[in-house]
Amino acid sequence: MIFRQLYDATSSTYTYLLGDEQTGQALLIDPVYEQFQRDMALLHELGLKLRLVIDTHAHADHVTAAWRLRQATGCQIASARSIGAEGVDLPLDHGQRVKVGDIELEVRATPGHTDGCLSLVLADHSMVFTGDALLIRGCGRSDFQQGNAHTLFRSIKEQLFTLPDDCAVYPAHDYQGRTMSSIGEERRWNARVGGRANEADFVGYMEAMRLPHPRKIDEAVPANLRSGRPLDGELPVEPDWAELRITYAGVPEVESQWLLQHRAEVTLLDVRQNEEIISDEYPPALGNAIHIPLDQLHERLAEIPSERPVVALCRSGRRSALATGILRDHGHARVASLHGGLLGLADGA
Repeated sequence: MIFRQLYDATSSTYTYLLGDEQTGQALLIDPVYEQFQRDMALLHELGLKLRLVIDTHAHADHVTAAWRLRQATGCQIASARSIGAEGVDLPLDHGQRVKVGDIELEVRATPGHTDGCLSLVLADHSMVFTGDALLIRGCGRSDFQQGNAHTLFRSIKEQLFTLPDDCAVYPAHDYQGRTMSSIGEERRWNARVGGRANEADFVGYMEAMRLPHPRKIDEAVPANLRSGRPLDGELPVEPDWAELRITYAGVPEVESQWLLQHRAEVTLLDVRQNEEIISDEYPPALGNAIHIPLDQLHERLAEIPSERPVVALCRSGRRSALATGILRDHGHARVASLHGGLLGLADGA
């Protein structure tokens, strides 16, 4: 199984990618709206087809990317039936099993943070995705959005702490940079519900907490009840000057065929060193390029026209990727790197 843990720094949210190597099918757990391009780039680079998006609950601190991912990939959306969110293709109930390729997850209802909280257990009980029910050395708050400390205590004790000690715990959030734990660790060391804590201990702890109101709750919860669909039902405006693909590294790229077809519409910037330039290396259709070695780019930015988009290139596409970042940092909004550089251009010729 291909497994990736992804992080959104703004909301401290973890998104999980699970991919079946045999079929190339994948699912995402708790995707974040603003990280849509990152997640799509990773799926593309790993050669995976997204089949399912699962939200562990209606989050109060970020908007899900479920609807946007379905618009882009045709995947299905799943969340707890009890939430009643719009646009859900697969309403989930306790005890249900979902499969994507050979990846199978058991659904366990773990309410208490919200009524609609789910935890997802890998079929062999080696991993559990706990949403906000169980966090690393903590748990989700229970003071808003149908929260109930008594219910949460029973969810953790009966549905999560009954898993094997070595079952890896992957929560939806962590605010201190911790990435994973285990059921055995949390059963012993969890600051709220671990050790010999009973229900009275836990409820007393939870009811004594004084936490600030979630900053995005008024925006996030209504949006998540629509599976992340904006009120106007419109997709965000994407750059339309080129057929751009944003890589997992965050680099905007164009393919060589697009460049050949639109050469007259862009400024071509070659960032190779002087000794690398060979006059017959460019296909005739590319014409002349502005040549500024990468190590001189900061000092020579004024030589690059601003009225047209800029496509940077080099031998392999690595230095031109850095060049796009430099250009964007200095106000060039329409900029891209040539995917694969001149090597890729030659391969596609």
